[in-house]
Amino acid sequence: MYSLNYKVTTSTCDSEGRLKLYSALQMMQDCSEMWIDSEPGVKQFFSNQNMAQLLASRQVEVVRVPQYKEELTVTSSVYGMKPMFGFRNTFIYDAAGLPCYRTWSMGAFVDKANGRLKRVDDATISSMHLEPQLPMDYRDRRIILPKNGAAMTLEPVKVLRADIDYNRHMNNANYVRMAMEFLPQDFQVRGLRVEYRVAAKLGDELTPTLYEIAGGWIVALSVGTDVCAIIEFT
Repeated sequence: MYSLNYKVTTSTCDSEGRLKLYSALQMMQDCSEMWIDSEPGVKQFFSNQNMAQLLASRQVEVVRVPQYKEELTVTSSVYGMKPMFGFRNTFIYDAAGLPCYRTWSMGAFVDKANGRLKRVDDATISSMHLEPQLPMDYRDRRIILPKNGAAMTLEPVKVLRADIDYNRHMNNANYVRMAMEFLPQDFQVRGLRVEYRVAAKLGDELTPTLYEIAGGWIVALSVGTDVCAIIEFT
């Protein structure tokens, strides 16, 4: 397990002094990325093989939204490992040790040179310390777009330089940030699922398609005919 400590600061708050979901996702991502420092065998293998782990899906349960100046601890632990995929929990806890956000995610192992899936060998998998799977309501990682009902296609959004991370594609938290702009202003997010499909790159124009579902909304962000990400808010 790897952990990072944070404080809810001005730049991470919304207009009401609450931690933005986008900021919480950035905290989760940072902790997940730093986790590899706790597994030197995995870190060395990925370095030698020129590999990276890219987020394929994430589910978030919002238990309670922290307020300005609250102290938080983010933890990330891997509970499952396959040759080309890893499964982790990343939780955010308040100062009393109670969860504010519960998440699980699946990462895909890829070759940095060509972006294709690449296997981790059995010896590296065996060297890992797997943690217990933490309790939450685990849902399917795949999001099915509604076939009935009206879908609203909105104006495209351009991928800017500020959206790009060191993998040279749009950072995963920015898909959620973009999608949230299309939700009703009074909608309170209590659950989130994201399925990442095709990485958007600098200069791409993402076309949002908005679907209303029971108790929430789905936003699909596409470049041409390729769906880059599907985000479900409940």
